[in-house]
Amino acid sequence: MNQLDQRPYFFDAGIRFTCRRCGACCTGAPGIVRVSAKETEAIAVHLGEPLSRVIETYLTVWEDGYRIKEADDGRCLFFGDGCRIYPVRPTQCRTFPFWFRNLRSEARWKAIQKECPGIGSGQFYSKADILTLLFDEIP
Repeated sequence: MNQLDQRPYFFDAGIRFTCRRCGACCTGAPGIVRVSAKETEAIAVHLGEPLSRVIETYLTVWEDGYRIKEADDGRCLFFGDGCRIYPVRPTQCRTFPFWFRNLRSEARWKAIQKECPGIGSGQFYSKADILTLLFDEIP
């Protein structure tokens, strides 16, 4: 990680972000949201539903775990009037917008910023915080 700390990035001075729970990242274009077995269990407990029902209703097998099914419009099945699993949402959701593809360039970040009203306000993330999120929990 030391080599990465030494490189200059557009986020060297840090970035502010807070999730406004608007659903912009949960709706729209289809995508893949990976869910580990541990996260699947936490979701079932949170919803108060049997694990088998959660898997059957909301998930599909994907690589070494699951992925969340989507509605025909690309909306995450857990998103209705807000995220129904917000406290136990998968790592991929918890680390948004600090995904590698969003941090590759300042132009890409600015494009994401237009879609996400939480970027630019709230909690301060230093360069070290961002690199830790990016490389410790790669979504």
